[in-house]
Amino acid sequence: MFANTKAFSGFSVDDIPAAKESYENILGLDVGEKNGMLHLQIAGDRDTLVYPKPDHTPATFTILNFPVANIDTAVDELTSRGVTFERYPIADDKGIMRDEGPPIAWFKDPAGNILSVIQLD
Repeated sequence: MFANTKAFSGFSVDDIPAAKESYENILGLDVGEKNGMLHLQIAGDRDTLVYPKPDHTPATFTILNFPVANIDTAVDELTSRGVTFERYPIADDKGIMRDEGPPIAWFKDPAGNILSVIQLD
């Protein structure tokens, strides 16, 4: 039934203007806005929908992963832009988990949703 459907993902936030500022100006994504919702234009020809939800509860899992060539460079750049990385017990002092799987570091968007940068070889 859906084999040829161009499915896309979406998630909620509680403040569209704050989300737009973060995704566009801090993360550097192309962000469209239509009908009160955001469209994150991410490589791969599949936008991600960001919609307002007044009773939004942040996701407790990673909703969006950004692959990077060098995780240390990405973490340093995002930190310089004001991003605060989560400090889980399995992570180093920069917030990067290096011991299990690919190097990954997590941070939150203004709505509290969990995002990551991940170094894939």
